[in-house]
Amino acid sequence: MRKYLLMVIGLLLTAVLFAACGGDDPTPTSAPATVAPPTLIPTTPVTSTVSTSTTAASTTPTLSAQPTSQGDATQGQILFMASCSACHGPNAEGVKGLGKDMTTSQFIASKSDPELLDFIKQGRPVTDPLNTTGVPMPAKGGNPSLTDEQLLDIIAYIRTVHK
Repeated sequence: MRKYLLMVIGLLLTAVLFAACGGDDPTPTSAPATVAPPTLIPTTPVTSTVSTSTTAASTTPTLSAQPTSQGDATQGQILFMASCSACHGPNAEGVKGLGKDMTTSQFIASKSDPELLDFIKQGRPVTDPLNTTGVPMPAKGGNPSLTDEQLLDIIAYIRTVHK
């Protein structure tokens, strides 16, 4: 009888051990913490306006235009989260000591999409005098598989969060 009782207890302990360890199931027992994705701000195509100012001597036309984006901002948000958010934050507001705030960046505001594309493809080494973080920005955000089209999607997303 004693032998039978020890065998039952041994089987129960083995069953409890396998249940507690989870066996070979690779799925986590609890859901990982998630960060809410940033809210997309709809973009509108840029329109150019021409106004004229009249003086006694001449009429001078003035052209005012905002940059427009060639990519898909919705797809760009997904790509941004995967490749850029580690340094620039999930809402592109920057991570102190890593990546700059893109929502108010004068650098971004001053560049056209092709100029930003070239910049992202090249990155920014710490030796660049304009690097103020002391951390290199890797080419393509460290994701060499990104295509120009995907980078333009990221730029389109960045344009939506830039104020």
